Amino acid sequence: MAGSDAALAAARLGVAVDLYEMRPVRMTPAHVTDGFAEMVCSNSFGGEGAANAKGLLQAEMLAAGGVVMTAAGRHRVPAGGAVAVDRELLSREVTETVGSHPLITVHRSEMTEIPSGITVLATGPLTSDGLAAAIGARLGAGFLGFYDAAAPVVEADSIDMSVAYRAGRWGQAADYINLPFTEEQYAAWHAAVTEARSHQPRDWENLEFFEGCVPLEELARRGYDTPRFGPLRPVGLEHPETGEQFFAVAQLRQEDEAGRMYSIVGFQTGLKWGDQKEIVQLMPGLEKAVIVRYGVMHRNTYLNGPALLGRDLQFRDHPGLYAAGVLAGTEGYLESSATGWLAGVNAARRALGREGITPPETSMLGDLVRFMSGAESDNYQPMNANWGLVPAIPKQRRVKRRERREQAYGRGLADFTAWLEAEGLVPAGAAADGQAQAGAAA
Repeated sequence: MAGSDAALAAARLGVAVDLYEMRPVRMTPAHVTDGFAEMVCSNSFGGEGAANAKGLLQAEMLAAGGVVMTAAGRHRVPAGGAVAVDRELLSREVTETVGSHPLITVHRSEMTEIPSGITVLATGPLTSDGLAAAIGARLGAGFLGFYDAAAPVVEADSIDMSVAYRAGRWGQAADYINLPFTEEQYAAWHAAVTEARSHQPRDWENLEFFEGCVPLEELARRGYDTPRFGPLRPVGLEHPETGEQFFAVAQLRQEDEAGRMYSIVGFQTGLKWGDQKEIVQLMPGLEKAVIVRYGVMHRNTYLNGPALLGRDLQFRDHPGLYAAGVLAGTEGYLESSATGWLAGVNAARRALGREGITPPETSMLGDLVRFMSGAESDNYQPMNANWGLVPAIPKQRRVKRRERREQAYGRGLADFTAWLEAEGLVPAGAAADGQAQAGAAA
């Protein structure tokens, strides 16, 4: 995600780019293709709309002509209030768009040293061992590691719709398939999850979970009711025909454009595959589920951004070296693509003899990179887009929180768009397309 947007953003400013991708010469433990912007954990870019923090960042990237979000807008699948995509089609478009640009030369080879010259490190969550060692040698103790996990995907035809039902939470569009648990079913399922066999890390691996992507088995082991207050939260999911309420409800989200596959929402897991199958088939409606892609656990690597990076995503002590995406200390596909775009812009500006820039503080991207570069460096954790990052709209009598967030959305998008125009960063055609899509989201 980050590398794709970084390369295209730089090329659009007239700078020649050498883009290195090690797949398929060397694969990662989680990727299955050699395409750019392959989505592993899920197929979602998060919730959209004017009251949603991720919705603001999505709109900003559409206005900027970001390649990932532009492609996402063309390959959406139903997901209620979220932007979910057919990940194969999205990857195909991003690969073609980036690879066909006349100023981008794609090298299919593994890089094990940081090159000389202006460089953006956008290696994603699965930096190869050789390059990770080179980065660690250059940067020292700021180099950290944590784990992430992906959810299983099942065939749509194998879901028992006499048990499952379609509904959106609180009456939203019925884009999700819901699996209702009785208390007895939940108790048996929870016991099985807590007893299942997990991936065992090697001695040198530091097992830390980002709280936004905790594996299912870890949630279950934290307490009997913990999953019921997380991915199996039943509130707002009464049966649309009977009105029946359930002890717990798991949700399935459409994975592909044709609707042939569904992922289990929030069920990222590192369980052994045999145990995964048992756990999945204990769920009401999935007794005969065909799993087309098992969840996997893999090591993510990220930097202590506040100790190393400036607001332009350039290393303070290494001029001309930039970082973006998960490696820079953010989390999420959307956030990775957005920080990649900014790093690409600033790397290109340096090549052109210009100063680095940062989006306005009212924008989601601007405040995300301010956090990444200026948060407390002790025990730093990757950050998602959220309303806590941007300056709050002052409280007003009879103005609800949702309305204040909508005001913050409008303010942030207007300021970001004006900043794009002032800096000459709106590519041909992107302004109109981005504003149209952003307006539709709002």
